Amino acid sequence: MKCLVTGAGGQLATELMRHAPTNVEVHALPIESLDITSPDQIADHMGSIRPDLVVNAAAWTDVDGAESHEPEAISINSDGPRLLAESCDAHSARMVHVSTDFVFDGQSSVPCRPEDGTSPLSVYGKTKLDGEKAVLETLPSSGLVVRTAWLYSSHGHNFLLTMLKLMRERDHIRVVCDQHGTPTSASSLANAIWDMAGMSASGLYHWTNGGRTTWHGFAQSIHDLARAKGILDHDVVIEAIPGAEWPTPAQRPANSVLDISATETIIGRKAVPWNDELDTILDEILATSGKIDA
Repeated sequence: MKCLVTGAGGQLATELMRHAPTNVEVHALPIESLDITSPDQIADHMGSIRPDLVVNAAAWTDVDGAESHEPEAISINSDGPRLLAESCDAHSARMVHVSTDFVFDGQSSVPCRPEDGTSPLSVYGKTKLDGEKAVLETLPSSGLVVRTAWLYSSHGHNFLLTMLKLMRERDHIRVVCDQHGTPTSASSLANAIWDMAGMSASGLYHWTNGGRTTWHGFAQSIHDLARAKGILDHDVVIEAIPGAEWPTPAQRPANSVLDISATETIIGRKAVPWNDELDTILDEILATSGKIDA
């Protein structure tokens, strides 16, 4: 099977390449080679590669920046997926599109199911919702949308690496404690995507690691595990603060824990708890002498 992966160089695309099944020939293209907002570039690469599957890992991910750059966010998060889906339809290729927990308003007291109503609070969330709708409408039987949350890895730019950098530089940091979700490693998401693609799944699904926490809880676990592994050489006070004390241009959902039970059922395995997965990713960082590139 031939697979075209967009967004090469990003943390998810990197993990998709790393964990690709042996029977999959992966063509991963960075934005410099494939701009998903360009119909001509999409047509050229789809025509030359002739993929059986396209995995769209390209996105505008600057949540706050989207508030002041809405046209750009729409182009990448909404129009780009539609153009890719239309090209997949024309070439009889399947498509996997990655979306976000930010399509929800965070008011639910229980984990959000794929079929629950959406009500994004931010430009980022709205553009991602429009993108997933475009994929499912264009490819009703061969399009797969996978929503995820709080994505991180041992490379790239993410909360884990930002926290480690700050903790190395400071003795005290402040982290929001009233936003709930599930930290999810890019490798965990990549493996789930390959599992679902291998069985030709279609429709709308959720995938995260298991359990739930807050940003403060995530930061505290990063600190405690990093100290135990020797990645950090001093203790840092992690002060818990309400989101109101850390205002941002984009409003975040207060509770965006996703219900992943349907995905666990179809791939036949449970998600690794988020704190166990964090331990594994920190071991990856330790294996590189604790180097971080945030």
